[in-house]
Amino acid sequence: MKKYLMIGQIVKPQGVRGEVKVAPATDDPERFCELPHVYLDEKGEKQLKVLSGRVREGYAFLTLEGISDRDQAEGLRNVFLYIDRENAVKLPEGRYYISDLIGMDVKDEAGNALGKLTDVFQAGGNDVYEVRGNRVFRFPALKRALVSVDVENAVMVLDASELSRIAVYDDED
Repeated sequence: MKKYLMIGQIVKPQGVRGEVKVAPATDDPERFCELPHVYLDEKGEKQLKVLSGRVREGYAFLTLEGISDRDQAEGLRNVFLYIDRENAVKLPEGRYYISDLIGMDVKDEAGNALGKLTDVFQAGGNDVYEVRGNRVFRFPALKRALVSVDVENAVMVLDASELSRIAVYDDED
């Protein structure tokens, strides 16, 4: 399980006083307005205090400590922003951070290895999980297909019979 979670990407400077425009990677852009600080790397080595935040048209606009002009803000273009788990939103039962899912070992209920979860597509009604192993396949993240998801040990167990009904394999015509 990762200690730091990616929450967005700085897309450009906003104005001349160092504010940055952030494309959120979260369900709730308003959340940016309440953050005490952000990290500029996934190891938590570069922390910046959030001085102010606002949201407009689905983007977050942040003023960060030490970034006081457009040139400094330009230096942050395309930088991903992270938060520590302490400041992350607590998810309800059965909901997971995508970053915790990516890289999980995927098995069936008999313990047979199916591969690693390599991607999560947010297509609308249900997320779609991609697994790469001996075969590459995708399946909708339905409760009836998920026997268990163990974030701590990075293992997902699937119902093989349900998977046979809903999975789409790359090697099938």
